[in-house]
Amino acid sequence: MRIERKFTKDGVDVFSSIEWTTRASKISNLDGSVVFEMNDAKVPADWSQLATDIMVSKYFRKAGVPQLDDNGEVLKDEDGKVITGPERSAQQVIHRLAGCWRYWGETHGYFDTAKDAQAFYDEISYMMLNQMCAPNSPQWFNTGLNWAYDINGPAQGHWYTDPATGETQLADDAYSHPQPHACFIQSIKDSLVNEGGIMDLWTREARLFKYGSGTGTNFSNIRAESEPLSGGGKSSGLMSFLKIGDRAAGAIKSGGTTRRAAKMVCLDLDHPDIDNFVNWKVREEIKVAALVEGFKAIKNAKTSEADLETVGETAERLGLQLDYDFNGEA
Repeated sequence: MRIERKFTKDGVDVFSSIEWTTRASKISNLDGSVVFEMNDAKVPADWSQLATDIMVSKYFRKAGVPQLDDNGEVLKDEDGKVITGPERSAQQVIHRLAGCWRYWGETHGYFDTAKDAQAFYDEISYMMLNQMCAPNSPQWFNTGLNWAYDINGPAQGHWYTDPATGETQLADDAYSHPQPHACFIQSIKDSLVNEGGIMDLWTREARLFKYGSGTGTNFSNIRAESEPLSGGGKSSGLMSFLKIGDRAAGAIKSGGTTRRAAKMVCLDLDHPDIDNFVNWKVREEIKVAALVEGFKAIKNAKTSEADLETVGETAERLGLQLDYDFNGEA
């Protein structure tokens, strides 16, 4: 493959072609509590603060990266061990992506010459630096961590195709053959614990969420509420299991960051539980609206004479029904 240069010049460092600046990045909750903060992030000077916050909070690797001094030398402790920490520059992130892509391209003979490989690296780096292109989130999260920083870890159940043999095999670790794909469609069988069944799906989804990908499944294979079971009982229904999956997705931080896991749930119109499925989101929205309005009423009802009242006492005085268990039911 021949790569023609459009934006860069041979022999000129692509990262010196733009102006850089050091910025603070801070992500806070609505109540003011800090979710993430870094005060010395290095980014292109023409990036907006929003672009900076997204890159720094979501896509900077948070641990395992060799730390550098002002001269670019690796820092070591008193015992001579490399000091590790987070990525601190957009240059580090873009270099590990573009460099890893170039490495695999060269390894498998994609480029005609070494100059084409370097042109690819320079051009794709330039385009990312200038916000002309961007890969999906799992690429930002995972690509190049092993190549750039020698980060590795235990196998996580990922499969890959060996280019030499064409055979699929389990990866020895989670980083040498990372998970760079954004979206997965997974099937499910009408079985509780067997491979491909309901509980197995939650495990497979968790693996995808952990490394930043999203997943979707059509659950029409699952029997409806009160349908007979092989053991003689009756099914608790599709919705009881969907709530487990929803809670699991909500508990996992996608890619190890502050981003919630992305999950799609589908059901055919002819499934017996379709009414409950369609109304599920509506009931959740009603529940949230009721909580908001209820606590607004409690707040507005507070007076100097009632300052010592508990929330429950104020709710009782107003005739509000307060559900303390918050069990997810409307």
